[in-house]
Amino acid sequence: MAPQSCSGGWSVSRLLRRLGRSIGGREMACLLEAPLRISVLSEVTATSRHYVDRLFDPDPQKVLQGVIDMKNAVIGNNKQKANLIVLGAVPRLLYLLQQSSSSMELRTECAVVLGSLAMGTENNIKSLVDCHIIPALLQGLLSPDLVFIEACLRCLRTVFISPVTPVQLLYTDPTVIPHLMSLLSNSLRTQEYITQIFSHCCKTPEHQTILFNHGAIQNIAPLLISPSYKVRMQALKCFSVLAYENTQVSMTLVNVLVDGELLTQVFVKMMQRDQPIEMQLTAAKCLTYMCRASAIRTDDSCIVLKTLPCLVRMCSKEHLLEERVEGAETLAYLMEPDVELQRIASTTDHLVAMLADYFKYPSSVSAITDIKRLDHDLKHAHELRQAAFKLYASLGSNDEEIRKKITETENMMDRIVSGLSESSIKVRLAAVRCLHSLSRSVQQLRTSFHDHAVWKPLMKLLQNAPDEVLVMASSTLCNLLLEFSPSKEPILESGVMELLCSLTQSDSPALRVNGIWALMNMAFQADQKVKVEIVRCLGTEQLFRLLSDPDTNVLMKTLGLLRNLLSQRAHIDQVMSSHGKQIMQAVTLILEAEHSIEVKEQTLCILVNIADGNTAKDLIMTNDDMLQKIKYYMGHSNVKLQLAATFCVSNLIWNEEDGSQERQDKLREMGFVDILHKLTQSSEPNLSDRAKTALQQYLA
Repeated sequence: MAPQSCSGGWSVSRLLRRLGRSIGGREMACLLEAPLRISVLSEVTATSRHYVDRLFDPDPQKVLQGVIDMKNAVIGNNKQKANLIVLGAVPRLLYLLQQSSSSMELRTECAVVLGSLAMGTENNIKSLVDCHIIPALLQGLLSPDLVFIEACLRCLRTVFISPVTPVQLLYTDPTVIPHLMSLLSNSLRTQEYITQIFSHCCKTPEHQTILFNHGAIQNIAPLLISPSYKVRMQALKCFSVLAYENTQVSMTLVNVLVDGELLTQVFVKMMQRDQPIEMQLTAAKCLTYMCRASAIRTDDSCIVLKTLPCLVRMCSKEHLLEERVEGAETLAYLMEPDVELQRIASTTDHLVAMLADYFKYPSSVSAITDIKRLDHDLKHAHELRQAAFKLYASLGSNDEEIRKKITETENMMDRIVSGLSESSIKVRLAAVRCLHSLSRSVQQLRTSFHDHAVWKPLMKLLQNAPDEVLVMASSTLCNLLLEFSPSKEPILESGVMELLCSLTQSDSPALRVNGIWALMNMAFQADQKVKVEIVRCLGTEQLFRLLSDPDTNVLMKTLGLLRNLLSQRAHIDQVMSSHGKQIMQAVTLILEAEHSIEVKEQTLCILVNIADGNTAKDLIMTNDDMLQKIKYYMGHSNVKLQLAATFCVSNLIWNEEDGSQERQDKLREMGFVDILHKLTQSSEPNLSDRAKTALQQYLA
């Protein structure tokens, strides 16, 4: 018998063609990812085989009884489930489930057994997916029988919530999502299962768009006031995954009415203390994501007076570990870009001190009496540390007072240093994020960072780290290399230069930026020896390659490095005597190309420094093309560029230096003096003052 197909719907064969597979009857092999050896099959194998054999009885009634007995045998018995899968029960159950000749009761019982098998191990799920259970169950949703539909949905829900199931299988056939939407109104069970499937299978912006375009918001919004808690909860979870980093969805949600009430107010009610914690947290996540997507203002009362306090509340020690983790991470995300929310949070319920408890968990006097719970929490205690570091990083990202409060929290710097060498990569990343946030403080760089020699574990972390950690660690290193940081000298002596130069060759723009940024900070007011070493280590080829980098941030930092290398006259003359030709060439290319005002300004500032050299300025004076460019920028519409170009002229004609008369005469002939006279009339005081200063050189 061929698998049933429904006109106007989809057939299994059609789904399988899309999935690149085909399905048969009993002959189909069902592959386990890690096949069980014969020796592993226990004494229940004979019984298991008996259950499978009964599925092939010619009497439909005996087949039905066999499926019912199988259902009772597998409940809570993972060993039995594994045996039945190995013995080929799944292809036969799927075959029976799809036959139009099978009674509706038999088809329903098959779906129930398959759902039970899916409740076992991840290997079970892999086997079911390999046997094409998903298209077969989706086919079942075309049936008019509600009980059968619910059984198929329950099984689909169990399969899709497993991390080993490819969620893309839900989106393979474009008719599936609209059909699921149409089934939402059938019963409380269909509502619960479908919304749970959606919330687990919405993983990418593309998924959000598909669900949004098929009416997810208007179909799911009414479920938020369902009489069933499970339905309300799954609908709420749907909105949290739909709104995450999605402006289109978030902007739409703000205007949605549910039974005459704005959706945001429905979420606020769900955050009330008398609601279950899971509901409070998920509603807070919905509002957080809408706020971060700019659909709700950060100073809106539903954020300041409701969402933020709710999330702070979740961080207290009376909550379960996973609630404290989720609360802290969501709060960190909410206030990350907003200094005012950071200030409010830092003074709410002693949050900074409360987070210190995240590092003491579980304590020796822990209130946990449930051994299973204690075992779970011991295995997941690192998640608390990770969440605390993330929240501290967010809290301290802008305000100096908050940073001070964090570093003064008991043993905080020691905890960060320990976190940098934890086995969990996520904890290491969160700890370095926290360190980076605190490293923005001049005071902390001079005190806590120096006292705890944080540069040592940071340098260790930079060795063979994954890119994500490397980006954050190298960002922190940039701050530790600022001229007022006491860590700068020991870091220089530790041989960091090779590492930084290698970062500038990374495929990742963020790593290239950080590598060149750190070198730029290193070169600032450095002695000649350090500058020579930077140029030697980086290599002139790489330096000039970076000057043509497609990433503007990389280009800006490279120009910054060049500007720092070309400071102090002796240094300017030495660098230009060795590399003057290439530098002038690079400057010409940048000034001629389509670049932002900031890039051009930085490039003109390099010319200002070159013009300040004793011998280096000749490279400008003997280059008429460059002089014409400077003249052009003196008359530019942008004041910053005019100012930089005028500065350059001022340095070239400064009359206390040898050869100033010849330089003045040449520039007069080229029409520079006329332009300077015009600029003295500028409404910009800085520009007119600089033009007057330059003109005075002619009068002296």
